[in-house]
Amino acid sequence: MSGLLVVTGASAGIGAATAQLAAMSGWGRVVVHYGRDAEGAHETAAAVEAMGAEAHVLQTDIGAPKQVEKLFARVAALKPGRLGLVNNAGIVAPPAGIAELTPDRVARLFRVNVLGAVEVARQAVALMRSWDRGGGIVNVSSAAARLGSANQYIDYAACKGAIDSFTLGLADELAPEGIRVNAIRPGLIETGIHAKGGQPDRLEQIGHTPPLGRPGRAEECAEAILWLLSERASYVTRTILDVAGGR
Repeated sequence: MSGLLVVTGASAGIGAATAQLAAMSGWGRVVVHYGRDAEGAHETAAAVEAMGAEAHVLQTDIGAPKQVEKLFARVAALKPGRLGLVNNAGIVAPPAGIAELTPDRVARLFRVNVLGAVEVARQAVALMRSWDRGGGIVNVSSAAARLGSANQYIDYAACKGAIDSFTLGLADELAPEGIRVNAIRPGLIETGIHAKGGQPDRLEQIGHTPPLGRPGRAEECAEAILWLLSERASYVTRTILDVAGGR
């Protein structure tokens, strides 16, 4: 179990669930990245180690390219192995209509959710090529990318639309090297992102609306991510998988 899985935004939610379940999918080492929530990251790391994998807790502002470079310099110092990336870190802002989408707000979201995600992928691919042990990438998008999130999060939705396009292009570029690139689009998932976006009761209001009649769990997203990274999905690339209960 020499594979190394880098999970950004692993202190809570989908990232934490993915890191915690990684050992069950054959990952022997997990990089637990966090931005601000050190306590949550260390809780995730403890769960990773309880599952039998080795955890490395690393802090970085994903929106700062130099910090992302330093993050991967620290990853590169670890023992080489098959490298997986779960490109999950992201932020959301309170609900707003177009009149409230100021340049500062939109720039902040794109800095982390798009520019940061692209830089994380760039650094990860460079390391995959350097180590030459194979690898794979799963970007975490959102159902908002195809729904639009009118009157709520259209800037966040636009960010995730960019991630969808980036996934397709990067998959085409890396396929000849045997590096598979996919994404998932979570729908209404029981995580803290709703409270961070100013709507702590959002799932109470609309969690019943997907065809499956309930919100999803972070673990259900994690299972999809880890399948896409596994050899069970060896013929799957350039695919964006909805994990949205039919929504």
